Amino acid sequence: MSRIRGKNRGGSRLLKVILSVLLLAALMVLGNFFLESWQQRAREKRIEELARQQTEAPVPEVKVETETLEAEPKPYVSPIDFEALRQVNPDVVAWVTIPGTVIDYPVVQTDDNETYLKKTFEGGESAAGAIYLDCDSDSDFMGMHSILYGHHMRNGSMFAELVKFKDEDFFKEHREIILYTPERELHLRTIAALYGDADGEKRRTKFDTDERFQQYADDMTKKCIFRELPEHVEGLYSFVTCSYEFDNARTIVYAVREPETAEE
Repeated sequence: MSRIRGKNRGGSRLLKVILSVLLLAALMVLGNFFLESWQQRAREKRIEELARQQTEAPVPEVKVETETLEAEPKPYVSPIDFEALRQVNPDVVAWVTIPGTVIDYPVVQTDDNETYLKKTFEGGESAAGAIYLDCDSDSDFMGMHSILYGHHMRNGSMFAELVKFKDEDFFKEHREIILYTPERELHLRTIAALYGDADGEKRRTKFDTDERFQQYADDMTKKCIFRELPEHVEGLYSFVTCSYEFDNARTIVYAVREPETAEE
């Protein structure tokens, strides 16, 4: 009987040790998650403060004519300080904001689509990466199709909130996306949100004719039951993140340029 009790006590001690190790491991994982989230948010806050520091529009020169007094129109001045951002990262091409969400980030572009998968805007290494424009899209965002990518982070940052647009109510309450560039301010209107695979056709940016482009916009968005496709699409914008309906799935929010900002 004493041997049996001894074995039970030994087994109980071993179980306690195993449980303690598992608990410690879980706490370390949880602690690492919160530490990485805090560090990421700290980086984002530094960049946001740098980008939104006070900027003043240059005073336009007023030319005095003998017969009339005319002032030249004021040049566009972005509310984002791109000169300051370029000092941190010369790859910056825009700033994207989706009102009503936490999406408020700089956008970068290089000659490939891998560099910023695990590279932050500041150049460090992180699973969050950075928001980046497809290497085949026009850097001024005025091409037929502009594609932006961002990770779906567990802490809700980067492009994680794009998945909420698949809910019709959320979609209808968040119709505006703003792209700030050094040259212009583009107000986009969301037209569809859906999930699908990551096939190469979704990355097409060049089209032989406008008719083919209009057909493409229709094909890409037709699976969304609450889409609002305009009669004529001036420019299509895809906002892409990972999705989990199946392996290698993607959530894509489609938007178009508002008519008044189609031409600057």
